[in-house]
Amino acid sequence: MAVRTIARLDVKGSNLVKGIHLEGLRALGHPGEFARFYYESGIDELVYMDAVASLYGRNSLTEIVARTASETFVPLCVGGGLRSLDDIHGVLHAGADKVAINTQAIAEPEFVRAASRRFGSSTIVISIQAKLRGDGSYECFTDNGREATGKEVFGWAKEAEGLGAGELMVTAIDREGTGKGYDLELTRRLAESLSIPVIACGGAGSAKDVADAVIEGRADAVCVAGLLHYGALRDVEGLSAPEGTGTGHRAEMKNRSGIEGCSVTELKAELAARGIDVRR
Repeated sequence: MAVRTIARLDVKGSNLVKGIHLEGLRALGHPGEFARFYYESGIDELVYMDAVASLYGRNSLTEIVARTASETFVPLCVGGGLRSLDDIHGVLHAGADKVAINTQAIAEPEFVRAASRRFGSSTIVISIQAKLRGDGSYECFTDNGREATGKEVFGWAKEAEGLGAGELMVTAIDREGTGKGYDLELTRRLAESLSIPVIACGGAGSAKDVADAVIEGRADAVCVAGLLHYGALRDVEGLSAPEGTGTGHRAEMKNRSGIEGCSVTELKAELAARGIDVRR
């Protein structure tokens, strides 16, 4: 099967945001405009994550999801603050095709089984925020990387698969936002131990890093955030500035990102050049 390229859009309030290690979130612009641009550029899927859902105990993306679903026609996954079956139903009704769950799944593993039975396994994506321990093991975190759980990543991933999850999206906290590349060992070990698709997330600083996640990390799909966002800021003059920022915002983001950025077209071209089957 062709490898899927997925754009991840972390949202805080009305703004698309990006941080490093899931912290220090900085506003980039309006998430819907970025989502529409990625769709028009040929992205395979979109992921919306409510970056502050854990603070309020709820997902606040319904309006953005509904608008995006009416303007784009690729699979849309939504995560953050989904604590009940009714929460899941709400975002699906708004136009999402899948949901990503983390905190509630770890707190109540049977929630995964209940959700997959009601909505179908293909709808349920387990989101794992993984942090490397000093002994070489990986621990699951929740609340946008703030809360340690004590759960070991590989054991939890296998359990979640058994409970009916249809996909797994793993974010390497230590790599996220750094542009230093994906955690290839983490991704590879998960891909080799699971029969469900594994989505690599966190660390892409170049199109080469994304290709490495597929070839060396054996990811079934690659989730990209800052690399595409900074590429959009580089290429698209019509993107609105975030709320509360001045006219110098675009130049500031380009100068401070540390990641040059690339377009969806450039990303897929690099993957194809490395012999990876991608959707055209």
